[in-house]
Amino acid sequence: MPIMNSAMSGSSRDPGADLRTRFEEVALPLLGPLYGAAVRMTDRERAADLVQETCLRAYRTFANFTPGTNAKAWLFTIMYSVFVNTYRKARREPTVVSLDELEARFDRTLDVPDATGLVEILRNPELDWKGSEADQALQRLPEEFRLAVLLVDVEELSYEEAAAVAHCPMGTLRSRLFRGRKMLWLELQDYARKRGYVKGGREGK
Repeated sequence: MPIMNSAMSGSSRDPGADLRTRFEEVALPLLGPLYGAAVRMTDRERAADLVQETCLRAYRTFANFTPGTNAKAWLFTIMYSVFVNTYRKARREPTVVSLDELEARFDRTLDVPDATGLVEILRNPELDWKGSEADQALQRLPEEFRLAVLLVDVEELSYEEAAAVAHCPMGTLRSRLFRGRKMLWLELQDYARKRGYVKGGREGK
């Protein structure tokens, strides 16, 4: 795995083959989800670098990882920290939306049907995120709302784990998730109907 090998060779210390083996057993199965999330945090050009830096930092601190805990949440916490400190300013937002427009969009979500069907869409294994309507709609959300939906509905972290990744209280995370789901559902109603996830329903104003 190029990303993993590059990250490991970049470490200035070699804690030993056993540590490296255990780290690979934990991290390798999660490279796919990490890369997918990295693309949505940055873009395809920077995603591999973000994952590589995440793996390097995780490897350097792996001795402190507690076996049996959620490795995915641990790696996502590291990756979001790297993103905030290094990549956030470089991220090319797909659309610049004014605050007034965001508030108007949220007001429209008050008339949107319950968004529970959205989770089924986002967790569908057949969903192709590469350039899909769902991916584009997720990218248009403000960062805080996008992260909440990504962590809970796409990556299936618990509220507590997602709040730890986002460095915010659980109540704040749940509020962001609620608003993010409503905004995303408003964007995806036609997409959901075409694929049979919902039937009928009211359109946003």
